[in-house]
Amino acid sequence: MIEEITTEELKQKLEAGDKLELVDVREDEEVAEGMIPGAKHIKMGEIPANLDYFDKDQEYIIICRSGGRSFNVCAYLDDQGYKVRNMVGGMMNWTGETK
Repeated sequence: MIEEITTEELKQKLEAGDKLELVDVREDEEVAEGMIPGAKHIKMGEIPANLDYFDKDQEYIIICRSGGRSFNVCAYLDDQGYKVRNMVGGMMNWTGETK
């Protein structure tokens, strides 16, 4: 079972100053349209080659355009033993700040 977080819950946590690890798995041209400030960009296809970025003691919120690719990345990372949450609705539902 993959844990989820809504865009509204994430926005509230960020506004409250929570220290969160965000990973945006979209393609370069999608990220060029705007990312949540503080998010790390690792394209979906590059996640397996970047497992050294992840820490098993840390929780990561995985972000994509609509929530589908991020769900697949969550399932993969969960299988590898990492703590992850999928941002449901993705950037299509994000109403917060972008950079």
